[in-house]
Amino acid sequence: MKRVSIFSGHYGSGKTNAAINYARLIRSMGHEVIIADLDIVNPYFRTKDSEEMLAREGIEMISLPFANSNVDLPSIPSEAYRLVQDRSRYAVIDLGGDDRGALAMGRFAPYIIEENDYDMFFVVNFYRPLTTTAADAMEVIREIEGSTALRFSGIVNDSNLASETDRETILSTLPLAEELSALSGLPVVFTCVDAAMKDKPDIKDLFELTLQEKYY
Repeated sequence: MKRVSIFSGHYGSGKTNAAINYARLIRSMGHEVIIADLDIVNPYFRTKDSEEMLAREGIEMISLPFANSNVDLPSIPSEAYRLVQDRSRYAVIDLGGDDRGALAMGRFAPYIIEENDYDMFFVVNFYRPLTTTAADAMEVIREIEGSTALRFSGIVNDSNLASETDRETILSTLPLAEELSALSGLPVVFTCVDAAMKDKPDIKDLFELTLQEKYY
């Protein structure tokens, strides 16, 4: 587990849920952790929606200045620099879902590269319109890497159909995840599943998520 963990992927990939649960995992291991919402494009699913839950668990959060308000401006809070300056804590970053959203990472990339203690996970949902194939997902990987100056280190398969997700929904995307792994040269780090799902698939590296509520 690296000190900085960045989660990025296209809209609707589930990266926010993955980032929040990963931060909770780190905290459950006894580490101090900060989670930051640096998604300057998508105002709907916000890490800030889970602020109270995260605070109860001792997880500090950094969010955009106007998150969960009727104003949505693409700005980065100054305290976000603590993610790269304070190396005594783990940092989990929820990053924007395309090349424009990922631009927010550009100002932090030199510090992250210098420290060289990070993972950047590509979160993919093969049921979303723009990532239905491994080739499509590979294009998104290239776009995000081009904007951040950082390279992905792994794939997170978070393919789902919301409340209609069942065991077969997940199992049917495993070959696509492996195809994307072959195209990109990146390992599939884990496959996400709703912790409340009763008939979970029996596969390696399953990551159970407590899903975030959405307030709007």
